[in-house]
Formats: sequence, C-alpha cells, structure tokens
Amino acid sequence: MRADARRNYERLLDAAKAAFAEHGTDAPLDDIAKRAGVGSGTLYRHFPTRLDLVEAVFRVQMERLIARTNDLLDEPDAGQALQVFLRRVVTHSNTYRGLASALMSALRSGGSELAQRCHTMVYEAAGQVLDRAKAAGAVRADVDVLDLLKLVNGVALASEQDPDDTQLPDRLLAMVTRGLRP
Repeated sequence: MRADARRNYERLLDAAKAAFAEHGTDAPLDDIAKRAGVGSGTLYRHFPTRLDLVEAVFRVQMERLIARTNDLLDEPDAGQALQVFLRRVVTHSNTYRGLASALMSALRSGGSELAQRCHTMVYEAAGQVLDRAKAAGAVRADVDVLDLLKLVNGVALASEQDPDDTQLPDRLLAMVTRGLRP
C-alpha cells in the first residue's frame, strides 16, 4: 500500500473509532470521511461496506485488548486477573457500542472471517486467564470459557442499555464472579 493510502487508511480507522465511540456503529459514514479529512470515495475504496469498516476498527481494538491480556498472565492473583480481564472486555464493548453486536451478527450468519478470527482471539485469551484462575482454585472447574464470554457479553449489552447507571457493569460483574467461585 502506498504511503498516502496507508495514512488515509489509518486516519479513517481513527475517525471511525472516535465516531463509533460517540455514536455507535450507525455513525454516518460521510461524517467519518470528513472527520478523517478524506472524501467518501476514499472511505469506500478502503471499506466498501459499513461492516468492512466496523470489522477493521474492531480488529484493531480487539488486538489491543488481547495484547493487554498478556500482563494478566503474570498477575500473582489469578482470580483478580480474571476479574480485570472481564472488566476490560465489558469496557471495550461499551466504549465501541454496537461493534460487538454487529460482529456477532456477522459471525452467526457466517459472513465474516474477521468476526470469526476476533472471536477466536477473545476465546483463546479468555481461556488462558480462566485456566489460570481454575488452577489457582479461584474459579469452579466446571466453568466453560464460551459460557463465561456469553455472560460477559450479556453484562456489556445490559450496560449499554442503561448507560446512565455507571455502576451497573461492576455490580453485574460482581454477581458473575461470585457465581464462578468454588
């Protein structure tokens, strides 16, 4: 990719990330292009569909979230590491309203290879943190990683529905983590 095309791509991702954080994934694409300082044609050359743009933003943010998981694998308290991971997932989902829902919809329809890769990345990261918590006796042995991710997704969706209650994610996550204990 040419240097100017790469810069435009990065600017579009940054603009989309900000727009999605402010307005959800339904943010007008023309506004994203303007925010990035490019024309609509440039946006559509890089991202032919809204889903392509959503996926690209989600991929970058998911890679950052997963990279931050590595520090939790060295956390002495494996139970606390799991709680931090779950909170990060909820915060990520709430910051980028609609991203997870849009990708989960694409995943269910089988239409998105990137959605599948992101799901796999989160599944593997969650599995590592969960396995450590199980080994430390902080979590019941029968807790399944996919079930846990579905619970966390439910917390994120509930929190998204009531954004004025800033304590809701913490209360719900506290209930979830209490239910995970042996």
